[in-house]
Amino acid sequence: MIPLKSSPLSVADETIAMTMTATHPTVSPLTIGPFTISSRLIVGTGKYESYEVMQEALDASGCSAVTVAVRRERLLDEQGRSLLDYLDLDRYTVLPNTAGCFDAADAVRVARLGRDLLEQLGNPGAGWVKLEVLGDRATLLPDPVGTLEACRELVADGFCVLCYSSDDPIMATRIRDAGAASVMPAGSPIGSGRGIANPAAIRIIRDLLKDPEHGGDPDYPLVVDAGVGTPSDITIAMELGADGVLLNTGIAHSSDPVSMAHAMRLACEAGYHGERAGRIGKKLYATASSPWSGVITTIPGE
Repeated sequence: MIPLKSSPLSVADETIAMTMTATHPTVSPLTIGPFTISSRLIVGTGKYESYEVMQEALDASGCSAVTVAVRRERLLDEQGRSLLDYLDLDRYTVLPNTAGCFDAADAVRVARLGRDLLEQLGNPGAGWVKLEVLGDRATLLPDPVGTLEACRELVADGFCVLCYSSDDPIMATRIRDAGAASVMPAGSPIGSGRGIANPAAIRIIRDLLKDPEHGGDPDYPLVVDAGVGTPSDITIAMELGADGVLLNTGIAHSSDPVSMAHAMRLACEAGYHGERAGRIGKKLYATASSPWSGVITTIPGE
């Protein structure tokens, strides 16, 4: 059998290939306080069928930061295996979170435990924390009073605080003013899979935090957290002006977590580029894509 040979590219083909490579848009890194991460997806490590599936899903997502709940029952499985043994700590920056805390004192204590743990492991994630102070078990929405109290204390203690919030725009500005490095409004309740339940609120939060006309900073990072169920939810969040998305259940509880993680990655990129490309305006009536001049038929009413 004669081996097949690939045909050499013509000069024109080579030029096209080089142009496509050179002009292919890339997603810029996300900076939050002193941290810069290459992916705008932050992915959770809980709820997977196994640690092995988690490893594959994290890899497929392309994330460079993963969030871990600092609670013993989440760090060890039924066989006594440690979650951290299945994370490449040289590849991923761990974002410890205070999930399961219902008052400020508990959240502050858990945040400090997470810092101590990651300092011992030599992971740069020791310097930041995803703050959650929950109001109740039914909604898992944040307690605004406890959240502000814990945020102020952790900022004073030197933490880079990424703060979970409701989609209340005024609360978002209060959290920013308390010193949080990023506000993380919920798209919808944690684990609900309902996506972005109130797009208008997310957009208002974006404007208040980022638009100088509202006293905002264009570089202030807004990360949508919770409620993601499908890739399109991530795209919508990014098109609304979010700088990143944090998710867990949408990947971990899908039928195929690895494939879903890959889809979420592509959705994030699509939303990022779509928001920056600038969408067309919405109109009540149609606008023809071809000119009317020269048509060979009769236009009704004309």
